[in-house]
Formats: sequence, structure tokens, C-alpha cells
Amino acid sequence: MIAIIDYNSGNVGSVKNAVERLGFECIVTANAKMILEAEKVIFPGQGRAGSSMEQMKATGLDKVIKSIKNPFLGICLGMQLLSDFSEEDSTKGLSVIEGSVERLDVDLKVPHIGWNKVSLRKIDPLMKGVQDGSFFYFAHSYYFKAKLQNEVAVTNYGRCFASVVHKDNFYGVQFHPEKSGSSGEQLLNNFLNL
Repeated sequence: MIAIIDYNSGNVGSVKNAVERLGFECIVTANAKMILEAEKVIFPGQGRAGSSMEQMKATGLDKVIKSIKNPFLGICLGMQLLSDFSEEDSTKGLSVIEGSVERLDVDLKVPHIGWNKVSLRKIDPLMKGVQDGSFFYFAHSYYFKAKLQNEVAVTNYGRCFASVVHKDNFYGVQFHPEKSGSSGEQLLNNFLNL
């Protein structure tokens, strides 16, 4: 069973639909036992860092996430909350993957919304069958400033930033794979088959 963490964030429905299209059973839940027993865990995200962390602390999900041992995928805000700290609402993160989240301060339109290229930095099972330079769909105003050793892929939008990160069983993607056509489907399928 795949657990999709429910913490009053947007985007849960489209992630659930994408997982089911790939033939996997999933449940949207905030139940700690179900999350910890799930074969894979997806942490979708759409919203603000401060209110999302407050919601997770109130329900104890912050501690649950840090103790997950099975493959875990954070999407967009779900990736950013894995960091140590976010400039958005001056929010302390989960400190699962070292780094900070900073405002996308570029001479381009922010938020960064739309299709952009993802360039591979290293070989990783999450990206199997995904062509280097594939396009994915982004919608964000902040980026994860990750350590080089945790960067799997990067994207350029006025500056280069980590668009895929990995540490131990934790993955994060800045884009929305569930909205990214065949490349996003391939990435999700890779994750679900880890």
C-alpha cells in the first residue's frame, strides 16, 4: 500500500489519481500507523511552509515523517519541508536533508510556473528511463539550496537550483511529477517500484 500524507495541503487528489493510473493502491491518510507501515510514502505539497509545519506539529506528523524507513517522496512544498529551514514564513523544517529553502530572487517572473528542463547530476534509480534534459512542470517561489552530494538533478530559472534531491530513503522533487506528462509518469513509476 502507498500512503499519501494528508496534512491539509493542496494537490493530494491529483497525486492519488496519478498513483492509481499506474496501477498501485494508495490511501490518503494522516494516521501515523498507516504511514509507518506503508511500502512507500508520498508527501505532496502546495501551500505555505509556516502553516504546513504548524499543521504537522499539531498532529505529530513531523515526528512520524522523520522516523519513516521506507522510500519517501516529497513533492514541491513536500520537498522543501525536508530542509533545515525555509525563508518562507521563517520556518524551521524537518531537517531530513541538509540545506535551506530560499526565495527565488531572480530577474524573471516569480512564481516560476510552467515547464522547465531538468538536468541530471548523477545516476539514480528515481530517474531511470528519464532522459537528461526532460521537461517537468513547476509552480514555486522558493528553491531548495541543497548540499551537492544530495543533488540528483538541477534546473535553471535565472539561477541553478536542485530540482531532485536524495538522501537515504528520502527523495524530493521541486516539480510536480503528477502534472508532468510521460516524464513525470516515468519518475513516479520508478519511485513506486523502488
